[in-house]
Amino acid sequence: MKNTLIIFAYPNHRSLNYEIYKRVKAGQEKRGNTVVTLDLYQDNFDPILRFDAQNRRRDMQYREDMKKYRDQVSWADHIIFIYPIWWGSMPAIMKGYLEKVFTTGFSYNFKGLFPQGHLKGKTASLITTDDTPPIFRVVALQDYGNVLKNQVLRIMTGIRVKKHIRMTYIKGRKPEKIERWLQKCYEVA
Repeated sequence: MKNTLIIFAYPNHRSLNYEIYKRVKAGQEKRGNTVVTLDLYQDNFDPILRFDAQNRRRDMQYREDMKKYRDQVSWADHIIFIYPIWWGSMPAIMKGYLEKVFTTGFSYNFKGLFPQGHLKGKTASLITTDDTPPIFRVVALQDYGNVLKNQVLRIMTGIRVKKHIRMTYIKGRKPEKIERWLQKCYEVA
């Protein structure tokens, strides 16, 4: 049994992304994991960074308004990120969450030129969706979850990504393919 944090970033609960969220949650609970969910839109998460004399970047790890989110990450053994790819990347609300929660001092520090992750031992899974035709995705848009997976989680924080389910070109897929993807979401570790 493990502590699982599900972070969901999609504004519409009548959507494929919400069905993914429900399947992931059900699968985690079926395996006996303790699950905490964070719906960034339902939580009215404010993704905008603000710096001034009272809010300095170097003090972000101590901000009281982010403590709840840091505590969730600290508690979790496994973190599952569910979000769409918009304009070749994650939604702004997810990016803002990462910038405000996965801060220097909390999730990493630098030793010389290299980051030292403070979240080693934790694992993560990513589930992303998009409607981009395959050829355009390959030629023009390179992120598709790779920045979160490789730079933010693995390199900076030390979190090991176990799985990345990419549900690509949704509008061009048959219902059977989408159902197979949903089953993978239910089974995600």
